[in-house]
Amino acid sequence: MQTKLTSEVLETEAGKEADGILRNCVHCGFCTATCPTYQLLGDELDGPRGRIYLIKEMLENNHASEKTLEHLDRCLGCSSCETTCPSGVAYMHLAQIGKSLAEEKAGRPLGQRVVRKLLLSLLPHRARFSILVSLLRVFRPFLPRNRRKQLEKGNNSSFSVQNSHARKVLLIEGCVQPSLSPEIDSATITLLDRLGIETLRTGQAQCCGAVENHLGAKDAGLARIRANIDAWLPLLEGAEAVISTASACALEIKEYGYLMRHDPEYREKAEQLSSMSKDISEVLVAESLDEIRISEPKRIAFHPPCTLQHGQKLKGVVEGILTSTGFELTPIPDSHLCCGSAGTYSLLQPELGGLMRENKVNALLSGNPELIATSNIGCQSHLKGGMDLPVLHWVELLANGIDR
Repeated sequence: MQTKLTSEVLETEAGKEADGILRNCVHCGFCTATCPTYQLLGDELDGPRGRIYLIKEMLENNHASEKTLEHLDRCLGCSSCETTCPSGVAYMHLAQIGKSLAEEKAGRPLGQRVVRKLLLSLLPHRARFSILVSLLRVFRPFLPRNRRKQLEKGNNSSFSVQNSHARKVLLIEGCVQPSLSPEIDSATITLLDRLGIETLRTGQAQCCGAVENHLGAKDAGLARIRANIDAWLPLLEGAEAVISTASACALEIKEYGYLMRHDPEYREKAEQLSSMSKDISEVLVAESLDEIRISEPKRIAFHPPCTLQHGQKLKGVVEGILTSTGFELTPIPDSHLCCGSAGTYSLLQPELGGLMRENKVNALLSGNPELIATSNIGCQSHLKGGMDLPVLHWVELLANGIDR
């Protein structure tokens, strides 16, 4: 793609990066075939190719309208287009640049600014979010059915305390998962213990920074990453990896090196942390799981979150683990498409997020599974609100197969 960016734009780091990404695009349109919003809306501007044109035009003309921002906001950030793109266009990095510039140039209505500030003040902070969840659970009987389902408590009473081992990993607990589904990390610790791996804890649940990135709060996101680096690096001595049971968090930490590339003080530290970041599936796929005995294997529909299959490029890894341990996986039509959760997307774009969930639920149920499994707390909570079948993290299924 030819570009005519002004010298003023090209003098900025964002402008230089955007120009390079834009020039890789060859207009082929393969990306539109796998874009969830284009599939729903059929509007070129609500697909990756159209959004690329909008960003190019904005950079060349130094102007963005509310419509520009609206189309960019509708992007889920699912990275499905990157999986499809034959030219290797780094669309997600371009989209982040474009959305930030569009917000700066077009501005947001007061209502949107208030909602985003409210989300930023709650979601990344474990204590505040925990209080909110506790309050909502008190009033759960009076909430809409989908919210009642999302607030259902899990059960972690069957999982045991771990022992000390020579092999160690550092577990990142995240911000919302400890309140919504604490049994996920509990199951992970039990499972790793049986495999001879000790799980170190950070001492406090801390957001990885993905929430700020979703909401365009760049400075807050970078400050959080610096705080995480300072808190986590001293704990890594003797550890094999930094792991997360939420695929979105694992992906975000893998991006630390890129996000901190212009910070001379933290760049190398961020790269070190990124190089050690692993999704829990990357740890377990390398281990012998012979001790896992599933007494009554179930038919499972596994939903691979976008952050797992497109972001981390780990499509098929969890499916292979589940199959090897005795579970039967049902076929999922259009499994590459997003469920509509996408961080804060389902809250900011409830209509589109709801339509995507409806389509995903129908696809997951089409093979008549006994339960649904996934690997990201956002997807799990979102899907829970749209169906009656249990929706679990896949690690819980393996932990339940340990003879305790």
